[in-house]
Amino acid sequence: MKTTKYLFSGFGGQGILFSGKFLAYKGLTEDKNVSWLPSYGPEMRGGTASCSVIISDESIGSPIIDKTDVLVAMNLPSLDKFEGTVKAGGTIILDSTLIERKVERTDVNVIYLPATRLASENNCPTLANMIIVGKLLKVTGEYDDATIDATLKKVISAKHADMLDVNKKAMEIGANYGD
Repeated sequence: MKTTKYLFSGFGGQGILFSGKFLAYKGLTEDKNVSWLPSYGPEMRGGTASCSVIISDESIGSPIIDKTDVLVAMNLPSLDKFEGTVKAGGTIILDSTLIERKVERTDVNVIYLPATRLASENNCPTLANMIIVGKLLKVTGEYDDATIDATLKKVISAKHADMLDVNKKAMEIGANYGD
């Protein structure tokens, strides 16, 4: 039985909650047990935002995460705050466009992904979060086109259906970065 705990963190407006929601819906699409717990400061844009997601083959007793398997940090305050919460052997994916310092720990896998720069260069400046999600799914071996398509259709409202292809493109950019 497998349980994976994820923590997404960054500034409000960076798509932190959407990233977590995408991952949670992906888990539901795969008939997994899921917990999605958003947290954000009083100001949505510019304040801090984090989101914990647990995906498991078993029932989830609590949505609270003390040690995470995967940390996505999209700004320096998030890395500073949550670096110590990653399990030994876990993974940290950070936006190296916005975070200049290196991860201090040596017992975790680290992926430095210039997501904000890649988003800007590829004409999808608001989708650095989905570039990171694409990389996350690739490194965890969970990148599957059919599941991603089905999940995007669930999390993107009909009103914003024009964003389906650009989100998919962003995820592909992340998945293929460094290959």
